[in-house]
Amino acid sequence: MFTSSGHLKTHSRTHTGEKPFCCCMCNKRFAHSFSLKTHLYIHTGERRFTCVVCGKQFRHSSHMKTHTRTHTGERPFLCQVCNKKFKSSCALNAHAVVHTGNRLFACVTCSKTFTHASHLKTHARTHTGEQPFCCKVCSKMFTHSSHLKSHVLTHTGERPFCCKICAKRFTQSGHLKTHMLTHTGEKRFLCEICKKQFALSSDLKRHMVVHTGIRPFSCSVCSKQFTQSGTLKSHLCTHTGGQLFSCIICSKQFTQSSALKSHIRTHTGERPYSCEVCDRSFVSSGHLKRHMLVHSGERRYCCEVCGKKFTQSGNLKTHMLLHTGERRFCCEVCSRRFTLLCQLKRHLLLHTGERPFSCEVCGGKFTQCSDLKRHMSVHVDS
Repeated sequence: MFTSSGHLKTHSRTHTGEKPFCCCMCNKRFAHSFSLKTHLYIHTGERRFTCVVCGKQFRHSSHMKTHTRTHTGERPFLCQVCNKKFKSSCALNAHAVVHTGNRLFACVTCSKTFTHASHLKTHARTHTGEQPFCCKVCSKMFTHSSHLKSHVLTHTGERPFCCKICAKRFTQSGHLKTHMLTHTGEKRFLCEICKKQFALSSDLKRHMVVHTGIRPFSCSVCSKQFTQSGTLKSHLCTHTGGQLFSCIICSKQFTQSSALKSHIRTHTGERPYSCEVCDRSFVSSGHLKRHMLVHSGERRYCCEVCGKKFTQSGNLKTHMLLHTGERRFCCEVCSRRFTLLCQLKRHLLLHTGERPFSCEVCGGKFTQCSDLKRHMSVHVDS
């Protein structure tokens, strides 16, 4: 029942599909005049509502109201099934599908199903390659408006989300949420095979490859396979000559900016990752993780031939060459073959005569770092 004929008329359009209100800019049609009015803000760029905490602006008061809850922590919408709380009613509605299992929208290309039409629309772009959202600064295109928003922050340098414990700032609330796990130590995701726990579901997913051995990402050029799409993307640069990141100090090049950032620390001496057990510091979080195995004594990677165990999968892989006898690296001068690239590099010094390791006391030069270390004992004893 409706209180006025106008309300009934508006409601009837949900059944007839009638959309009498047309945008003069893009010709998109709407069933309600207020929907058209709201839509026009996309073209004008007008954002009338400003957050008093962080200054972020919004087109609608309701969007600002929802955003304010990221500062207050308020979550007024409660799931009646599992008591989980949400900042907005739409977030609650999306969550409710977890309990009902309803997935009404199916992709005609791959048959994947979705709970919302908007999710299906976004997914369809993975098939069509459509990237409708363009950065006005660098013209980079994106499939999602949220990806564009995050990208724009790389130009402005804005980091609106701040950790209340260590004051580190982030461009996205999701990144802050992930960062908070480093303080809480919470690890909700458990590997059913080895019982190892992880803070993120993505970390668990990557870890499972250790057990399954599956490498779903394959290089179309050389057929080399990888466990992660990001690793494949970096590898492709070796074939395509894609964008490389160069060190301004030694000119060494990297396929990822993060790898360059870690490398720069070898020049600056910066070691931001510290071990809480022995206070030893490292240039990358990966190096710290590997070091922690020294204290825990955990050796997860076992040789199926001789039973020897290793802390790292790479060490096991290297060890396996002792059993297979494979010597992939060949000296172009004398044709001698080696199991490891580092062995070949050391060998080549015999041909070049290069002695890169120098004693700061007497000026003596050596081909290997270990030789220099042994030599240094001469000065210590004297």
